[in-house]
Amino acid sequence: MVDDQLVGRGISDPRVLEAMRRVPREHFVADGMRHRAYNDGALAIPCDQTISQPLIVALMSESVAITGGERILEVGTGSGYQTAILAEMLRPGGTIWSIERHSELSRTAGEKLNALGYGDVRLHVGDGSLGLVDSAPFDAILVAAAAARCPPALWEQLRIGGRIVIPLGTAEQQQLVVLVKSESGDPITQIGIPCRFVPLLGAGI
Repeated sequence: MVDDQLVGRGISDPRVLEAMRRVPREHFVADGMRHRAYNDGALAIPCDQTISQPLIVALMSESVAITGGERILEVGTGSGYQTAILAEMLRPGGTIWSIERHSELSRTAGEKLNALGYGDVRLHVGDGSLGLVDSAPFDAILVAAAAARCPPALWEQLRIGGRIVIPLGTAEQQQLVVLVKSESGDPITQIGIPCRFVPLLGAGI
């Protein structure tokens, strides 16, 4: 997976590549789908959600630009696979908060993360579009669901110089976007590849 799907398509961040070599993707999919865990595509998980294609996970992880010690918010815990990749990249320092609207997904992701030694991830059940104001500011925010615009609450919780990685667009057409918060507080926008995510839901949209 790493050599063919990631390195072969331009992923070069050593933290990303090492994390995706170390984290067992099959641990985060249903037992009946483990034979497809390393396929080049997304897979369904409960609550009508998905575990993203390995390339998309790698691109989002690379876009976060982790160097170590950051405070990161993930919106949409899902299966916990992206969470584990970020947690592995942050070691030995840093903290990741992950918020999920489905309590069932948060619970099962927590069990899987604990089993792999990522028990220090701080999981929350709630409205991800509102972020976690009590834990802000964050150095980076990764949003694993698509919206027409960046939720204002998430932008407010991002520190100056920080970045939000988010799929923006409609249900039919989305692009992976990085928004960097400039000194003036205005966004510097970097447009990435087309993608397809489930919609971000919540009061902050």
